[in-house]
Amino acid sequence: MSEFQRELVRMESISKAFPGVQALKNIHVTIHAGEVHALVGENGAGKSTLIKILMGVCPKDQGDIFIEGKSVEIHSPMQAKAHGLGAVYQDINIARHLSVGENFFLGNLPVKTTGLIDWKQVYDVTSQTLQNLDIFIDPRTLVKQLSPAKQEMVTIAKAVHQNSKLLVFDEPTALLATEEVDELFALIRKLQANQVGIIYISHRLEEIFTICDTVTVLKDGEWVDTLPVASTNEDELIRKMVGRTIEEMYAIQHPDRGKKVLEIRGLSKDGKFEDVSFDLHAGEVVGLFGLVGSGRTDIVRAIFGADAFDAGEVLVHGDPVEIHSPVDGIAHHIGLLPEDRKQQGLALSLSVGMNVNLSSYDTISRWGVINLQQERQRAEQYIRDLRIVTPSLRQKVENLSGGNQQKVVIGKWLCRDSDIFIFDEPTVGVDVGAKVEIYKLIENLLAQGHAIIFISSYLPEIMGLADRIIVIHEGRISGALRAGEYDEEAILRLASGITN
Repeated sequence: MSEFQRELVRMESISKAFPGVQALKNIHVTIHAGEVHALVGENGAGKSTLIKILMGVCPKDQGDIFIEGKSVEIHSPMQAKAHGLGAVYQDINIARHLSVGENFFLGNLPVKTTGLIDWKQVYDVTSQTLQNLDIFIDPRTLVKQLSPAKQEMVTIAKAVHQNSKLLVFDEPTALLATEEVDELFALIRKLQANQVGIIYISHRLEEIFTICDTVTVLKDGEWVDTLPVASTNEDELIRKMVGRTIEEMYAIQHPDRGKKVLEIRGLSKDGKFEDVSFDLHAGEVVGLFGLVGSGRTDIVRAIFGADAFDAGEVLVHGDPVEIHSPVDGIAHHIGLLPEDRKQQGLALSLSVGMNVNLSSYDTISRWGVINLQQERQRAEQYIRDLRIVTPSLRQKVENLSGGNQQKVVIGKWLCRDSDIFIFDEPTVGVDVGAKVEIYKLIENLLAQGHAIIFISSYLPEIMGLADRIIVIHEGRISGALRAGEYDEEAILRLASGITN
């Protein structure tokens, strides 16, 4: 860390308590100019509270904040902005119905002597700022017309335009494809070269080792360690965060393989996938691995009935079945945890109890009238069995953590008596501790005789959990391996279509 000489922000002895919870206790962290400083820890470790204090969203109980060596008090986001602090959040916070240029000058549009808005200045300055960061977007474009990645780039460029000395990136890659992540990292490196300091928060530890210089670990609201990224590894960070090693995270029990519950024969959809065939047994995890765009999600959505397929056959418990819609998939006891749980797996504005029962109200209703006692009892059962952390079954699902939201989706399908589960990127956007809980839920499902198709872009995860891995390349199966035969390089070559 010695190469970073100029101190930008120092937080000393920061503490914060909420009713019944000590959220932070004597936290200290220092960020230098040109440094990318990772902040890691489980949900509840205190990362968000610390950032809210720095950004003026939440008052601290005690401690000091120094900016370029000067003690400051930050009581509002406007004060944070005045001190050169900016943030790029997972939920992109810009006006989507306005143009890129209008967002840059929002609340401060330049005016000519005539009293009219100087649109030429708006677009010229915006264009120059974007070009300086190698972002090629027309400043007249409406933000809503841009991809999530481009919207994020605009947010970053806007912060640069506002002369931010330090930027907080909170889960910035959650909605980005692999190539878009590369674009983001290139932009971060450009900011770094311009001596902007960066706090980087991510549950994806592999990103920490790609883009960060320093890492601070928090656990249960307390500081654990700060160290150069080059001097540590993923296993050590996980151990510092949760007291477990990587091997222990994936060490779930696999029962003996039972009877065949699902068979896919020659499944095809024009332009998406072709001649896909595999089977799935009770007590088994079959992993589907492929690069982004390989067709793996298209395949499982077709199996569930969310998308149509052109040719092929699906057999459940040895019998050919017709699956043309999710209703058909559900009727054959198939449950899908979709990649985008918020948009496709949950009704965020509804309660935990209603979401758990969402797919099975027909089983507790008569003449259109819901048996409210059964609704409550079933919700309470799965909240208890899955250890869903919620103040009550009436809590809105949107207020739960990512890991608990995933548990609600699992509870929804258990409530429907599903025996074939499809997990599509189930650990994206959840912290290490929540991942471990999801893995333990998978272990319990296997012990009960359920079968699981598991999709993950993170190869160590799928290698650690799956009994078999089926590799997909451009919509076709390019290889299949069993546990004990796994070779990371060989799997990546199959996923890339490299045959020699």
